[in-house]
Amino acid sequence: MTTTDQRPLGSPFSAATAAEDVMEGVDLSGRTALVTGGYAGLGLETTRALAAAGARVVVPARRPDTARAVLGEVEGCEVVAMDLADPDSVRAAAVRIGDRLDRLDILMAVAGTMASPERRVGPGWESQFATNHFGHFALAGELYPLLAAADGARVVVNSSAGHTLTDIRWHDPHFRTGYDKWLAYGQAKTANSLFAVHLDALGRDDGVRAFALHPGKIITGLQREMGLQEQVDRGRVDEHGNVVGAGFKTPSQGAATGLWAATSPLLSTRGGLYLEDCDVARVSAPEEPMDDGGVRAYAVAPDAAARLWELSLAATGTTPIAR
Repeated sequence: MTTTDQRPLGSPFSAATAAEDVMEGVDLSGRTALVTGGYAGLGLETTRALAAAGARVVVPARRPDTARAVLGEVEGCEVVAMDLADPDSVRAAAVRIGDRLDRLDILMAVAGTMASPERRVGPGWESQFATNHFGHFALAGELYPLLAAADGARVVVNSSAGHTLTDIRWHDPHFRTGYDKWLAYGQAKTANSLFAVHLDALGRDDGVRAFALHPGKIITGLQREMGLQEQVDRGRVDEHGNVVGAGFKTPSQGAATGLWAATSPLLSTRGGLYLEDCDVARVSAPEEPMDDGGVRAYAVAPDAAARLWELSLAATGTTPIAR
């Protein structure tokens, strides 16, 4: 993948497209999917849409009882206990999933945290980097044999326009010299994009293609770490919590790009790309505002993606993908 591939395709969809529009006529009977965060917000919309199209959907969940209560009426859906911030929990969940499935056609990495107060997990990792990136990295690595067995699997990773806040802080990825919750979030979202770039490079010969995406601005549980006043100050909601900012999507519209990435025939020979508004995003200039769209070149740079991959392997102890 080069940045010359990172340009819109002229998709028939747009920012206003909803999940049901993308999935109209899509038949996933006999296919298996996994959705992290699949019982709330965009993940729940994604789970419902995949199941409605006939897929068997596995939802790993840090709160499995809550997930089962929410998903009880979703046919073809099952829950597996897993904590993305704990590599041992991810490995144990992967073993349980491997016992249930012989292939995995779609892996949707939707779960995440945003602008969290400083927290340390595992051996002192910064929690947003650990949860948003290391957790999904380890999960995809442990489940890779199932992805390769699918003969045409897709891995879809939710990044964000927040990636424009910072490249990977190679000198201090875990913020040991001073914490900034928004830079930590931005770094994690850049990592999500770079993860898709290198996973696609390693997996394409096995038919495994990977994509990252910006789902759009949506008010969901992702804002749970932000107080009401901070959301008011950032122009997202009024003092009563009602959405007031421009350009916000509904949860269904927010799920649409990920579902398009997972199912669109336009992407059948492509991968390692960053998507937005149900199309491939353009490369944006360093000085462009976050809300103007596009992806920074550093977030789709193959050399940086390979460097992050090696860092992540060393940190998590995940089994390398053999080539």
